[in-house]
Formats: sequence, C-alpha cells, structure tokens
Amino acid sequence: MSKLVDVIVEAVQDKKAKDIVTLDLSGIEGAICDTFVICSADSTTQVEAIADEVEKQTYEKLNENVVKIEGKVISIWIVRDYGDVMVHIFQTEARLFYALDELWSDTPMQKYESFA
Repeated sequence: MSKLVDVIVEAVQDKKAKDIVTLDLSGIEGAICDTFVICSADSTTQVEAIADEVEKQTYEKLNENVVKIEGKVISIWIVRDYGDVMVHIFQTEARLFYALDELWSDTPMQKYESFA
C-alpha cells in the first residue's frame, strides 16, 4: 500500500473508526481510483471528525490536499477523493445499506485493527 493509504488508515484509527478496510482496485480496468479506504462510525459527529482528521493528517504529513469532498452536508457518508485513493467514511447503518465491501468483494481486501 502507498504512504498515503498508511496515513489515512492511521488517521481513521486515531478517531476510533470501526471496521477499517482497504480495497485494491488497481487491477480493475476503468476503476475510478487504485484504492478505497472504508470505515464506519456510530454518529454523524464521529463521521465528520474522522473526515477532518484524514484531511489534517494527509496535509500535515504528506502535503496532500483533498481533490474533492462529498457528503459533508449530512455526514452519513463522507467521501474524500485524493485521486488514486478514495476514503469512504460511513455512519454504520449507511455502510450496511450501501455495502461497498460486498460490491467490490472480488478485489483484494486488507482489514485493519480498530481502536474503538
């Protein structure tokens, strides 16, 4: 995995995200990015805090700016787009509903420890 993915995973762990996984999409022709980082949180407040921490740490540690942000208004599912890496931060119920993990289940997945 890339240094960017490492920093993102560390940032979501710092804010106690749950069920953290990365999906390697690099082998899929036409994929919108190389890697998805997906995690869950129990409240919209925590979803926002995780998203903010990702942006803070990626800028401070790697001087990486987010390309695009979606979902900040309702904070049930926030996406931070870094070009080759997209970060999906879900409220737990929304993650179960949209099931990105299952949609991309044929791609290599790595699970990370949650410190909740």
